[in-house]
Amino acid sequence: MKFMLIRRADANTENGALPSQEMLAAMAAYNERMIQAGVLVSGNGLRPTSDGCLIRFENGSPTIIPGPLSPPSERVAGYSVLDAPSLQAAIEWAQQWPVLDADGSVTLELRRYFSLEDFEPGAGLEQHRTLARVPDAMNVHVAFPGSCREAMQFYADVTGGHLECLLTYAETPAAEHSPPELHDRIIHASLNLRGRRLMGADMAADCYTPPQGVAVQLEYQDIAQAARTFAQLAEGGKITMPFEATFWSPGFGMATDRFGVQWMINVSSEHCLAATEGDTP
Repeated sequence: MKFMLIRRADANTENGALPSQEMLAAMAAYNERMIQAGVLVSGNGLRPTSDGCLIRFENGSPTIIPGPLSPPSERVAGYSVLDAPSLQAAIEWAQQWPVLDADGSVTLELRRYFSLEDFEPGAGLEQHRTLARVPDAMNVHVAFPGSCREAMQFYADVTGGHLECLLTYAETPAAEHSPPELHDRIIHASLNLRGRRLMGADMAADCYTPPQGVAVQLEYQDIAQAARTFAQLAEGGKITMPFEATFWSPGFGMATDRFGVQWMINVSSEHCLAATEGDTP
């Protein structure tokens, strides 16, 4: 189940007061715990309503009402999207909100997302079901010749993702149908990266084929972090294209790591657009 955890605005957030370094660290630690648990899908803080507006429709005609908007307590200062098995589980995560925020005096609102199953059947719903042919997620699965455990632990260290599964052949019914040399190898590994997963498995020698023509792409907004990730993945491997500015991005590189997996590290196009606009006289 998906939930939105809303941090209501207050006088400080509406005045544009930025959080202290201590508060930023506490929030980062909170988010890290949720990432490790596979709960945090995304989250963002919002600038004050003075930087935004209301768009109000009457009889289909829009009226723009510029900020600031009041009262602050009815506005949104930020939000997190959580993927939790139940409302109670989401509440338990919400109760761990950092006490440094506003000296522990904040208002949070927790709302569950609708799903298509919540609606009565009908033509309108079928149009949404047509849109639902787009998968809920697209993950990457990589085959290894026996190095899956080492590779996935390495990728977890590099990306900070949550290694949520390392399952051996011996731990599954497949053991009785597998050669003994495969029993301590990995039949399923899953690295959770903000709800997207890099999966892997070891293959028998006669079934393994090195990956070709496919690369795992990681997207960053922080150029320095993107460069660090690229350097770590390329170490002991082979650089196909050095990490540097391109016409579409201030930072992009391609490399094959020491496990034979190809990577593309890219700084997001939004960052590129902002940088381009900033250079415009």
